[in-house]
Amino acid sequence: MSLFLGIDVSTTGAKALLIDQEGEVVSSATTPLALSTPRPLWSEQNPQDWWAAVATSIRQALARSGISGASVSAIGLTGQMHGLVLLDENEEVLRPAILWNDQRCGDECDEIREALGRERMIQITGNEALTGFTAPKIVWVKNHEPEIFARARHVLLPKDYIRFKLTGGLAMDKADGSGTMLFDLKRRDWSAEVLDALGIPAEWMPPTYEGPQVTGEVSSQAAEATGLRAGTAVVAGGGDQAAQAVGVGAVRPGIVALTLGTSGVVFASTESSLIEPEGRLHAFCHALPGRWHLMGVMLSAAGSLQWHRDTLAPQSSFDELVDEAAEVPPGSEGLIFLPYLTGERTPHPDPLARGAWVGLTLRHRRGHLTRAVLEGVAFGLKDGFDLIRGAGLGAIEQVRVSGGGARSRLWRQILADVLGVELVTVNTTEGAAYGAAILAGVGRKAWTDVDTACASMIKTMNPVSPASIRESPYRELHEKYRAIYPALKPVFDGLASLEG
Repeated sequence: MSLFLGIDVSTTGAKALLIDQEGEVVSSATTPLALSTPRPLWSEQNPQDWWAAVATSIRQALARSGISGASVSAIGLTGQMHGLVLLDENEEVLRPAILWNDQRCGDECDEIREALGRERMIQITGNEALTGFTAPKIVWVKNHEPEIFARARHVLLPKDYIRFKLTGGLAMDKADGSGTMLFDLKRRDWSAEVLDALGIPAEWMPPTYEGPQVTGEVSSQAAEATGLRAGTAVVAGGGDQAAQAVGVGAVRPGIVALTLGTSGVVFASTESSLIEPEGRLHAFCHALPGRWHLMGVMLSAAGSLQWHRDTLAPQSSFDELVDEAAEVPPGSEGLIFLPYLTGERTPHPDPLARGAWVGLTLRHRRGHLTRAVLEGVAFGLKDGFDLIRGAGLGAIEQVRVSGGGARSRLWRQILADVLGVELVTVNTTEGAAYGAAILAGVGRKAWTDVDTACASMIKTMNPVSPASIRESPYRELHEKYRAIYPALKPVFDGLASLEG
């Protein structure tokens, strides 16, 4: 039997997923990961912990399958994007990785805009300078930890540290590389102009590959640690959002992927390197050759519901809370939730944006609060969806929703009503790890290309149609939602000094 292994290093866990040549999931295992927040706005993890967790998950997945590592034909990698891993001349980790949701680099973003010019920066990279990206993290280390910067010799992203531990080689896929803000988007490789302007040595950056390309083989040391066969091919893979899109079949124009996970993502494939002139959408390379994508990101989607449950109803299940919300009419009787609990990226690139309930009265109960959270997240996703719809991509044929929040029928209905489109789910629920396994299979010629693989394995299901415009209050409510951030921004900025 020929199997393909997808490895996903997310913020919360390291997942190993085995699929066969029919696309059926054979087994999977996930090992939890801890997050460190040593100071306000900081978010870090130790790369060594990723490797230990990945090795554990691989061994568990193999054991649950009852099949030896020799049956794995290829490995695909994915994981959290934008995180900074710095290695020294001996390829040892220099400091904890600075993660995608770290917000410490506001001043460095201003420095990057000054060095390149905002318009030029967007034209080259396709993106505005944001605290989440890798480039400002490198500049932050240069400014605040010069002794670390002086010892640095290699820059990797989280999943590429796992590649290094598996193969001993340094490499990166083009989808994840384009999320560093150091890429020339059109050329699909490092920008000498950006690197030079920011004082980042070009030799620090690894070679880049298309998602299905083989980048190396499992070493004997990694084989001993994981139970895999030495010599097993490791393909480039993709950042979590590109791999997630492959995993739900959003690989061609017209199919939009909507991910309702900890963060929320609206993702649309393109056949050219389109950009949003103001940088309100992210423009990255896709995980398959000759494709790019536009993406809107909100930082706290299902994470908002998680926070709501953990903070206000820790003894209640999500199902209990959602059942209460289902009893509340659309619009939550005039209550609106702003889901900017960890700052925001689309359409407001503002690390100081904050969450809020607006419109609270004595008549509101827990069910109202919960429904307002579900609706507020939907409004935030609509901001990104509307930007993508106006980006000149052509007709949107279908919206495919995935992620933990998509399991809720109520939330899917709210999303359909707010977006005004039919939503479908797909028969695969393993997300980015599944997409990484598909890329591994394409790399070993199990399928001729990614389009063929997705068409043969991924089927749509559970369609949810939107309510008619006459029946839905959401168009008017979304306009009120959009007015809240500009009104509260001066307050958010003033409160930032009180957070420590």
